[in-house]
Amino acid sequence: MLERLWAGWRNQYVRSLGAQTAEPADGQTLFESILATEGRDAELGIVHRGEFASVLLNIYPYGSGHLLVLPNRGVEKLTELTADEVGELWSTVTRAVAVCEAEYQCAGINVGLNQGRAAGAGLPDHLHVHVLPRWPADTNFLTTIAETRVLVEDLAESHRRITSRWAEFD
Repeated sequence: MLERLWAGWRNQYVRSLGAQTAEPADGQTLFESILATEGRDAELGIVHRGEFASVLLNIYPYGSGHLLVLPNRGVEKLTELTADEVGELWSTVTRAVAVCEAEYQCAGINVGLNQGRAAGAGLPDHLHVHVLPRWPADTNFLTTIAETRVLVEDLAESHRRITSRWAEFD
């Protein structure tokens, strides 16, 4: 299991969610439940809400600026999306990449999705695309030997940086 060295903010975050989003409502995926919550975007890590697709911070990031781009409707497979959903999903992925490049000045970016549990999807009921800024040597001996990752900023700072930059790409 990959460990992370920062977590001081986590207790406050988990308590702030309480029963409101801890368990998704009947028939909703976790992401649909999060998106149904109004007025708490920063707290929930919501970066952008579009008509068909939205962007969230990954609350268990592999690195700073790790985003999840997802259709607003919970589907398991790409083939279940409408043409409008596909178009907005991929244009939002492209925008997320541009925002990360501009804000983080990263050396590269991983973009990918895992469709289905067998492919590694942790939340297989709601398709999502990972956008992950990368730098040389961002995986080092701690990740390899101790299964620990050092993150250089907390989620509140990532959210502030990304949402500020996101507005520039409107």
